[in-house]
Amino acid sequence: MTETCTLYGAPISLYTGKARAYLIKQGIPYREFTPTTKHFFKEVLPKAHRWIIPILELTNHEVIQDSTMIIDHFENQPGISSALPDTPKQKIIALLFDVIGSEGLLRPAMHYRWDFKEYNDKFLEQSFNTVISPPTDGPTVTARDAMNSMRDASAAFGVKPETVPVIEAAYEELLDLLDKHFLHSPYLLGGKPSIGDFGLIAPFYGHLSRDPYPSMMMKKRALRVFRWTERMNRSESDIGEFENYPEAFLDSDEIPDTLKAILKLIGEDLIPETKAAAECINQWIEEHNPESGATVERGVGFGEFSFRGVTIQALAQPYRFFLLTRIQKAFADLDETDQQDLKALFDELGLTLLLSIKIKREVIRHDNLEVWE
Repeated sequence: MTETCTLYGAPISLYTGKARAYLIKQGIPYREFTPTTKHFFKEVLPKAHRWIIPILELTNHEVIQDSTMIIDHFENQPGISSALPDTPKQKIIALLFDVIGSEGLLRPAMHYRWDFKEYNDKFLEQSFNTVISPPTDGPTVTARDAMNSMRDASAAFGVKPETVPVIEAAYEELLDLLDKHFLHSPYLLGGKPSIGDFGLIAPFYGHLSRDPYPSMMMKKRALRVFRWTERMNRSESDIGEFENYPEAFLDSDEIPDTLKAILKLIGEDLIPETKAAAECINQWIEEHNPESGATVERGVGFGEFSFRGVTIQALAQPYRFFLLTRIQKAFADLDETDQQDLKALFDELGLTLLLSIKIKREVIRHDNLEVWE
């Protein structure tokens, strides 16, 4: 792979962390800039249609917006060792962790960034300053303005005073379970990172391992998780703690018990929210009947669900189902025996509904935008 591409992103960006880790681990030459250059505004942004990072510019000046699409672009390129396992259960689990990282952990990511102002705000203000470029006319947008907007937006993901105790309890349990898993395995599925690792690193790098308060918490409570975040951003395998560990996915399509425990915990939150989001989005589709090719909005209402006895309202995001559909299509492509084995695993983990929860119109990608099919 000789193509040198340009990644427009930032260390504080959740989704940039996903794309960056993939480029690093796959040995893809790249350089990274903040989205503040004249070239970005003149040549790149018009092709992306919206200011959302990460955005990748290839050497032929093609522009790809969205971390998942950036990864998809390279997955079938010559010389790239695919990050998607080719065995049935590991493939589906990797895709599931992509959903979990990209959509399922937004509440702890937002909470631990925005609700600890004493620890985080100076760091965040300096970080946001690097990615805020004054517009050519009109009022100047400052880092503080951007921070206040994002802090207010965290409530849309269900982060409110009454939900904080369950958000924190679930996240602490997740850290503990991940720490146990990374005692025995360098990555989620063995000795090389999968699509699932790249999905999970999104919240764990940009927010949870770098922002001062959650970083301190992670280093005290789950050092092996922190080591995994370091490992995910190094070009070598960085698995020196694991003597003679093969740099490959686990043999025999194995899903370790430590990983099953993580998935059971996450499913307690993921399943109810996904059901509530589907109901909300389907109602919106019935009421608005969007035209094919119409741009999909970030959120189309609020789904309401119960988690650990607390009612949570969270933005219903169609993008969740763009990712979930990839799992469902991968499952449909399996032969009958593999489908039965996978369903038995999902039954064990309490995740079976993820194979059937759908919205009435599919979300697809066209010209760097999510649109209704």
